[in-house]
Amino acid sequence: MRKFEFRPWGWFITLDEGKGYKVKKIYLKPNTKLSLQYHNHRDEHWTVVEGSGSAVVNKDTFDMKGGDDLFIGKTSVHRMISGSDGVTFIEVQRGKCDEKDIVRLEDDYGRVDKRP
Repeated sequence: MRKFEFRPWGWFITLDEGKGYKVKKIYLKPNTKLSLQYHNHRDEHWTVVEGSGSAVVNKDTFDMKGGDDLFIGKTSVHRMISGSDGVTFIEVQRGKCDEKDIVRLEDDYGRVDKRP
């Protein structure tokens, strides 16, 4: 069960999912970023497998490269920003893993939510 989806910033593959979890492999093209977002019903754990970038969680920024990992708790405002070589990471979601749980605060592609 692999679900491959293109996005303006790159792509992701859903590697596995079950009750209360989902695992994705995410690739960001060089010098792109995910939406600044949060989730009300799930935690995420990111592990960088290739490339480099910066993860923003609340008001902190973490330089990330292959082998680095980071936990993102529910309601934490976060985003990944890729470096000049792009970044690939594994995202493990725990909780209610529904795309409707993404609340976008900033987005380079016009997908900002109007809800608080």
